[in-house]
Amino acid sequence: MTLNRAQCRAARALLDWSQEELAHRASVTKKTIADFERGATRPYARTIAKIIAALTITGLELLNDGAPGVRLTMPHHTPK
Repeated sequence: MTLNRAQCRAARALLDWSQEELAHRASVTKKTIADFERGATRPYARTIAKIIAALTITGLELLNDGAPGVRLTMPHHTPK
């Protein structure tokens, strides 16, 4: 599965998460999220996997067919 920077920003917006919140839930630094979202760096595959896992556990689905996007597939639930 892939994740681009626009999907990352859109996912956070759907979940109403700050960069800090996503970083905490993915066990990465806020700088990693900020740099990725602004296009300064491309994280390692294992880091992208952590970010994807943190997002998808909430019911968020990454769409990568045709035009990449995100959507919530179940009622918004933010596990602790």
